[in-house]
Amino acid sequence: MIVQDMPALLRAVPVAMLVVDHQSRIQGANEPAEALLGPVPGGRPFVTVLRHPEVNAALDAVLAGQDRARLDVTLNTGDRRVSCQVMVTRLDSPRLNGAAVSIEDRSRDEETEQMRRDFVANVSHELRTPLTALMGFIETLRGPARNDPDARARFLDIMERECRRMNRLVADLLSLSRVEQDERRRPVQTIDLAGLLRSEVATLTPAAQASGVRLELSVTEDRLMVPGDADQLVQVFRNLIENGVKYGGSGGVVTVSLQHMTHEPVLRGPAWAVTVADRGEGIESQHLPRLTERFYRVDTHRSREKGGTGLGLAIVKHIISRHRGRLRIESEIGQGSRFTVILPETVGRV
Repeated sequence: MIVQDMPALLRAVPVAMLVVDHQSRIQGANEPAEALLGPVPGGRPFVTVLRHPEVNAALDAVLAGQDRARLDVTLNTGDRRVSCQVMVTRLDSPRLNGAAVSIEDRSRDEETEQMRRDFVANVSHELRTPLTALMGFIETLRGPARNDPDARARFLDIMERECRRMNRLVADLLSLSRVEQDERRRPVQTIDLAGLLRSEVATLTPAAQASGVRLELSVTEDRLMVPGDADQLVQVFRNLIENGVKYGGSGGVVTVSLQHMTHEPVLRGPAWAVTVADRGEGIESQHLPRLTERFYRVDTHRSREKGGTGLGLAIVKHIISRHRGRLRIESEIGQGSRFTVILPETVGRV
């Protein structure tokens, strides 16, 4: 019965698993095993399917009478190196005397842990820099600049700027945490996308003018209802417009436009595309795929000088993902940049 039911049992196992007989010959393998190791024909010696001395030694020990063996190994599978936990368990029944070999891919867990370590290291670095500056200025104010009103005023201005920067960083970290918690829950409200864009452009126009940048809005719809979280989409478009003013402002104009797409291939349906375009210096192509990574900056010094935390586009990416949309980034040196937010249309014009 065990042998006849083996294919069904193997299909029910979510991790890669192979079953061998007492001669170490393959008796069965499930789909995850073949996805990891390639085709696994029945009857072949196990050593020809998985050439790893530690795993084969563990299998030999179990077939010789040991109950089970567990080991952590790195397997070479094609062009990948995969960190795995391998469990070899003895099978002893009248119909099958052998062993089951399960292989659990731990690569994603290790990548997640590495991302966590990198994140903590980046946050620590971002906080340490302004804190070190503050400590230095405090020492100076208590010592050499104690009775120097000009130096005191200058240092207090710098200290205030550094405190504001830390406050922005903490606010962005909290925002990123909230967005990640909500990412799997699709928004149930509807918002007026056209009205939201008009409001944001009007709100940000004075700051743009102070920076010598003109904001242009190209929206013909009076009212356009789409599914979305209003507060989060305000965050998205405010971030993109402010970035356009900060980093693309050398072109003098930042344009916000709204366009209908009758069919968006990835979203498999109609959608609305909001594009924030500038005429600035542009971004080199090798940076584009990494712009939405946490703390990734094209120009670290310039970003910090302008008050950037390195988290804005990461927050934008997660919000758009929650809305089941897409973010498209296009840029050429000397030609400016275009950030396009594509949102699915499930509610049409009103």
